[in-house]
Amino acid sequence: MHPIHSAVHSIFVFVVLVLAVVPIWKIVSKAGYHGAWSLLMFVPLVNLIMLYVFAFNTWPMERGRTP
Repeated sequence: MHPIHSAVHSIFVFVVLVLAVVPIWKIVSKAGYHGAWSLLMFVPLVNLIMLYVFAFNTWPMERGRTP
């Protein structure tokens, strides 16, 4: 592979990763968790487990509120 293609590919991958992490970081932060949890989306199988943990657990921001 030509070095220019490799550089362009690396930049493209970086941009896609940033575009994926930023909104998930915001959502996780609004739920009351530390935004770094959003980095787990890049770990296979762990990302699916965390999806269910976030979906079915009581979020820290919801604790203390009465429904």
